[in-house]
Amino acid sequence: MSDREGTSKITGCTLCHEPAVARIREPDRHLCAAHFIEFFEDRVARTIRTEQQVKPGDRIAVALSGGKDSTALLLVLSRLLPTWERVHLVAITIDEGIEGYRNETVRAAVQLTETLGIEQHTVSFPELFGDNLDTLLTGRESEACTVCGILRKKALVVGAERYGATKIATGHNLDDEAQSVLMNVLRGDLPRLIRDATKETPSFIPRIKPLALTPEKEIAIYLFVCNAWKVLPECPYTRFALRAEVRGMLSKLEFQNPGTLQHLIESKKKIEQYCTDMPVMDTLRRCRECGDPSSGDLCQVCRLRQSLGR
Repeated sequence: MSDREGTSKITGCTLCHEPAVARIREPDRHLCAAHFIEFFEDRVARTIRTEQQVKPGDRIAVALSGGKDSTALLLVLSRLLPTWERVHLVAITIDEGIEGYRNETVRAAVQLTETLGIEQHTVSFPELFGDNLDTLLTGRESEACTVCGILRKKALVVGAERYGATKIATGHNLDDEAQSVLMNVLRGDLPRLIRDATKETPSFIPRIKPLALTPEKEIAIYLFVCNAWKVLPECPYTRFALRAEVRGMLSKLEFQNPGTLQHLIESKKKIEQYCTDMPVMDTLRRCRECGDPSSGDLCQVCRLRQSLGR
C-alpha cells in the first residue's frame, strides 16, 4: 500500500533492513527486534564492566518487584550470567501488603523466576514490621512513599543478608536516576545527592544499578520484543509522590530537549567531584536500638517505628 493510500512506509533497521522497532539517538539509527536486544544487553554488560559492578564469586540479590524495570533487570542479568565467572542470582521480592496491587506483582515475580529457573524468596512487611503497609499508613497516607521507601530498603537488606547475597541489584533506570537528582536538588539535600551506595564498606551490602544508563522507554521496548511485557496495576500511593510530579516534568523536558536526563546525571557526577573532600556526610555509627549503621543515635527505620508507635 502506498503512502498516498494512508499507510506510511515502515522504517527499516539501519543494520539489516528488517522492520525497525526502535530509534536510538546516539548514534542515530533504527534497530529491528534482534539488533535492539543485542544493543540493549550490550549496554547493560558495558555498564557492569565499566563500573566494576560484579566480581567473580558474587551472589547478587535482584530486587524483583514484578514490575517492568525489575523484570527487565532479572531477564537481562539471567542472559548475561553465563559470561560471568562463578556469579549467582537470587531474586528477593518485598511484599508490603498493598491491597489490590502487590498480590498481582508478587505473582508475576514468582512466575518469572519459575520460567527462568532462578531462586526466589519473598520478605513481607507483616513479618518484619508487624503489619502491612496499608495498616501502617492509616491516617498518614500522604507519607506513603517516605514510609514505604524506608521500610522497603530495610526489608531488602534483610532478604539479601538472609540469603547470602554479596551485592544488591536494583532496577533503577536513567529516568529514575535523573528524577532522584532533581528531587534532591529541589529539597536542598546535598548529602543525599552525592551519596554513593555502590561503595563496598564493612557496614553495607553494596548496591548496583545495571540499568542506570538505560531510558525507561527502552526498557518497555525490550520487554515487548522479548515477549515479557505484562499489564499490572499501579501502586495506589503514587498520587502522593513528589517523584510523580518530577517524572512528568522531566518527561516533557526530555521530549522537547533530548539529552536532558543524561545532562542531569553528568551534573551530579561533577558535583560529586567538587565535594570529594567536603564533610557533607555524618560519620557512621550504630543505631542504639537495632545496631544497624546510622548517621545518628537512631536509624531511619527505628525513628519511623517510634513515630508509628511500634
